[in-house]
Amino acid sequence: MKIVPVAYLSSYLLSLLGNSIAAVALPLIVLQVTGSALSAGIVAAATAVPAVLAGLFMGVVIDRINRRTSSVVTDLVSAASVAALPVIDMITGLSVGWFVLFGIVGSLGDVPGMTARDALLPAIVRHGSIASERLVGIRESLGAGALLIGPAAAGTLMVVFDGSTLLWITATTSLVAALLTLLIPHSVGQIAEIPANASNSWTQLRDGWRVLLSSRFLVATTMLSVASMVVLAALQGLILPVYFTLEDQPGRLGFVLTALAAGMLVGGAIYAICGARIGRRTSFVAGLSGTTLGFALIATLSSTWVVFGGAFVVGLASGLFGSLLGVLMIERIPEDMKGRIMGTQNAVLTIAPSIGILGAALLTQYGSVKVAAIVLPGVWLLAMAVFTRSLLGNLEPENDQTTNDKTAVAIDA
Repeated sequence: MKIVPVAYLSSYLLSLLGNSIAAVALPLIVLQVTGSALSAGIVAAATAVPAVLAGLFMGVVIDRINRRTSSVVTDLVSAASVAALPVIDMITGLSVGWFVLFGIVGSLGDVPGMTARDALLPAIVRHGSIASERLVGIRESLGAGALLIGPAAAGTLMVVFDGSTLLWITATTSLVAALLTLLIPHSVGQIAEIPANASNSWTQLRDGWRVLLSSRFLVATTMLSVASMVVLAALQGLILPVYFTLEDQPGRLGFVLTALAAGMLVGGAIYAICGARIGRRTSFVAGLSGTTLGFALIATLSSTWVVFGGAFVVGLASGLFGSLLGVLMIERIPEDMKGRIMGTQNAVLTIAPSIGILGAALLTQYGSVKVAAIVLPGVWLLAMAVFTRSLLGNLEPENDQTTNDKTAVAIDA
């Protein structure tokens, strides 16, 4: 494999690993410093809104500057926001205000950073001489690996080191990710020159949203992803914790997450190896069917092992379906609008877990955990019934799958 895809995938893994460690470690460090669970909740809530807004509006910037540069800058922002905390701790001591401030700064790098890497994918395919199926499949597997390793690494590091040292380690992962991205030639991330009479940023942002909302294909892929995220977050974040608590087995929740990540790792690996041969329709059907079966198994709450099996099946199907969607995004989103469209998609996916957990909380409060477990997978079934048809006719590649010329705007027949 050439240096371009290796650098890209290594950077992606480290960046995601750093975020995964931080997601577990930062709330624990806030609790250690402040001694207040409310403070941890305030930090999480204060950083969520800026992350969504950054995802929505920074896409215009990503479509205007070199995408390799935007990937590097966002990783540096993430590294600086985390590294600032131990520095402040040495100088004045940390408080909730400092966690909120640098949490907001860090959120400005997280979703835009994800978008910048997504927008860079087509160029990596072109310059790395690698099939899009292989690249996206490997990326999905690496993401699952980070999901497996990150929480365990955070827990281990919290035992071995103090909070400040852990923050330095987390910041270093983002810094090394930025340095690895610099191994990608600057020309790879180059975008088409913006005309001197180009419309202003707000108009460009609206143009991106218009293309997204006017395309049945893009709406379908976005809504299926959102529905999957809503149901998965509801299961992970509330339904299963309540279920295992009622069963007096709270420690088993971690094994469900492990089964899910292991399934994703296997699914991504299968797509990376066989995706180009097994056919897109096969991957599509297997992904949708597997996700439905996995959600149904989990929803039964019949036994711990059935829940574990359902989580693995969901992960396996997600690895296949997520990889296929990644390839379709490379091919179908116009090159000059990737930042805006993918930024909007990532912003929506950022708020989807909160919607799922809130819905599960309401159903559990006014019904029961079993009611929530049965009703919420219905969100996935409804989305699949409404949007599947829009995707079936758009699975095969265009004549030129990497250029994304202007005809790609009219994705729907």
